[in-house]
Amino acid sequence: MADNSVLTSTTGRTSLADSSIFDSKVTEISKENVFVGSASYVEEEMPQIETRMILVQEAGKQEDLIKALKEIKVPFVKMESLEEFESLDSPEFENVFIVMDFQDSIFDELHKTDCRIIGPPVILNCAQKGEPLPFSCRPLYCTSMMNLVLCFTGFRKKEELVRLVTLVHHMGGVIRKDFNSKVTHLVANCTQGEKFRIAVSLGTPIMKSEWIYKAWERRNEQDFCASVDDFRNEFKVPPFQDCILSFLGFSDEEKTNMEEMTKMQGGNCLPVGDERCTHLVVEENVVKELPFEPSKKLYVVKQEWFWGSIQMDARAGETMYLYEKANTPELKKSVSLLSLNTPNSNRKRRRLKETLAQLSRETDMSPFPPQTPKSCTKSSKNSTPVPSKQSARWQVAKELYQTESNYVNILATIIQLFQVPLEEEGQRGGPILAPEEIKTIFGSIPDIFDVHMKIKDDLEDLIVNWDESKSIGDIFLKYSKDLVKTYPPFVNFFEMSKETIIKCEKQKPRFHAFLKINQAKPECGRQSLVELLIRPVQRLPSVALLLNDLKKHTAEENPDKSTLEKAIGSLKEVMTHINEDKRKTEAQKQIFDVVYEVDGCPANLLSSHRSLVQRVETISLGEHPCDRGEQVTLFLFNDCLEIARKRHKVIGTFRSPPGHTRPPASLKHIHLMPLSQIKKVLDIRETEDCHNAFALLVRPPTERANVLLSFQMTSEELPKENWLKMLCRHVANTICKADAENLIYSADPESFEVNTKDMDSTLSRASRAIKKTSKKVTRAFSFSKTPKRALRRALMTSQSSMEGRSPSSNDKHVMSRLSSTSSLAGIPSPSLVSLPSFFERRSHTLSRSTTHLI
Repeated sequence: MADNSVLTSTTGRTSLADSSIFDSKVTEISKENVFVGSASYVEEEMPQIETRMILVQEAGKQEDLIKALKEIKVPFVKMESLEEFESLDSPEFENVFIVMDFQDSIFDELHKTDCRIIGPPVILNCAQKGEPLPFSCRPLYCTSMMNLVLCFTGFRKKEELVRLVTLVHHMGGVIRKDFNSKVTHLVANCTQGEKFRIAVSLGTPIMKSEWIYKAWERRNEQDFCASVDDFRNEFKVPPFQDCILSFLGFSDEEKTNMEEMTKMQGGNCLPVGDERCTHLVVEENVVKELPFEPSKKLYVVKQEWFWGSIQMDARAGETMYLYEKANTPELKKSVSLLSLNTPNSNRKRRRLKETLAQLSRETDMSPFPPQTPKSCTKSSKNSTPVPSKQSARWQVAKELYQTESNYVNILATIIQLFQVPLEEEGQRGGPILAPEEIKTIFGSIPDIFDVHMKIKDDLEDLIVNWDESKSIGDIFLKYSKDLVKTYPPFVNFFEMSKETIIKCEKQKPRFHAFLKINQAKPECGRQSLVELLIRPVQRLPSVALLLNDLKKHTAEENPDKSTLEKAIGSLKEVMTHINEDKRKTEAQKQIFDVVYEVDGCPANLLSSHRSLVQRVETISLGEHPCDRGEQVTLFLFNDCLEIARKRHKVIGTFRSPPGHTRPPASLKHIHLMPLSQIKKVLDIRETEDCHNAFALLVRPPTERANVLLSFQMTSEELPKENWLKMLCRHVANTICKADAENLIYSADPESFEVNTKDMDSTLSRASRAIKKTSKKVTRAFSFSKTPKRALRRALMTSQSSMEGRSPSSNDKHVMSRLSSTSSLAGIPSPSLVSLPSFFERRSHTLSRSTTHLI
């Protein structure tokens, strides 16, 4: 099959030489033996012959066609039948026949005699654009596929392929048998084969055969081009054409979504195990073993193949995404491996100490976390000189650097993993998002990244060359103007950015697939783009809290004390530029409810950036944060954990302050702990003696040793697994780390002396209740100043005087008072009056002497 080419002359004459004869593939199938030489040689040897247009039958009756020929100044004649052909044949002219219908019998006769034939659209198009007539050795009806090079694959019926090739030639296209880099479009009847894979790798559009048929239907339209995106995209081969998919290991919601996406992308779905399935898509993080032995024809692929195919708008190669069964199941690092399995009970204390010591060594984070991408940051120093005695100020400064470095890594991930690929030109299948959508989503993230890179470098130099007198406040004052400039534009429009992501994800399957692929990468820690983009919203308040903590541990004579105050003030100035209307009033109300419910709750819990995440009811299993068996309520906020125990009931009537109607506080504050102090979250395995237990490994900045807090969950509404994941996610957010899953450890209860065996027994609860009651009574009343002899003497006198007669009402009153007193003094009494009645009568005299119940 010969190529179509154009040889034109400005004088209205055209050369008879076809430049396509210089194509090696054309010479193999050319009908004529043409001498192959240079173009200049052909032009010199071949005589110039004037071109004449012959209007065949109905074409001669078209006034617009005749007008167009006059405009391009080409001579023309009319021909009604083939009998006139011999009289019109002349060596002085090169005759070009204009035929209205390429399926007419007269067209077939002219084509058999190798006449040059063109359609009316060619003339009209040249007249409109002022261009010379194109030259083609094949019949050319229109130019809607001019300059397109097509290759075919997957067609089994020769008749169909010949029909498609003919139509392409009629529209000016060129056909190539073998696929190469010059091919502009691949017309595929299947999604397999070498040509298909090469087209995918080169980003060549892969079209259905309907594309050619529909383009031929529009052959008479002026200025129509078959390669324009709007028309071409209607007939692109969808990624899952010829594919029947089934899904394993996904939740019902995910499975439904993926099945809908499959149908949108040209595929079908069947249940797992159906023999007609061509692909089994597996959630590799959930499925450890296939429920059946797959056939050789079935592709078992990871979910990345599914989302990758949608993103690049073509079926991805399965060999890169095959699911492989792991030799050993993926288990999280278990703390039980650190324990010494020995039955000797005398070694329990030492075993627990060694376990905590080992875990402490793993917990201490390096002050230099993993580097950001090379294109975004320079490498950090290899090590940090640690002061011989780690001061509290150094500990907080180190934490400030750690979180800053982690935050820079998050920003680099957003830019490198999301923004840069979306902005790339020449994407497979075209741009995923429009430029204005990309700008709305990412805003000033690159500017924020540049500022924090400088802050991180300055903090790194300060930590490496640590000295107590060095100023940390100066670093933030140095970049305060940059922070004011970069943060408000992003934070103020964060909601718009979030809405744009949600809208584009729903409306653009390729963007949805793009997010799914990146979210599964380890750099993202399985966080969505929205979750990553919220970090700049949270960062400045976190820095302000750390600087405030640093100020508390800075000596008054240190010059950095006043500088830190100025730095904190500058950060507050930045935050005032942020639209306060975006605060969630409901979240603020929940914080106030916590403050009212917890007696002694710190006032600094109230913060504009803080929100309540979850409330969990637990029982303390160790010595910390309170006695074993105490009911403890944990309030998880986005950056801290409020620990409160159930307040012991007050004996007597609680009187609210005048004008206050709210109920008394039911909880007592124990500790408000920043989430950055939680180094590990221990998931205690379920055993016969231990149910629903977990522990927190905490490292206060002023302490050198870790503290273990163990609890048993009593809330049945929230599963323990969900609670621990939620806690780890917010701990990771606070310290600006993406891999929240690495914070959770699975542990044996024996390793940490944790058990819940006696928590639910009636005897245990009664024992704890008696212990608490005795403590409360001892605290509330003290009769140490009253001599016991006087109490005994008064009691014996009253008893002897009442023998032989019934007591009067006054005697009863005296006896009740004395018997109550004697009972408190440890002397048995024959008739005891209830303690509450006594308290009611004496409350006005004893209220001043009672101590506050905690």
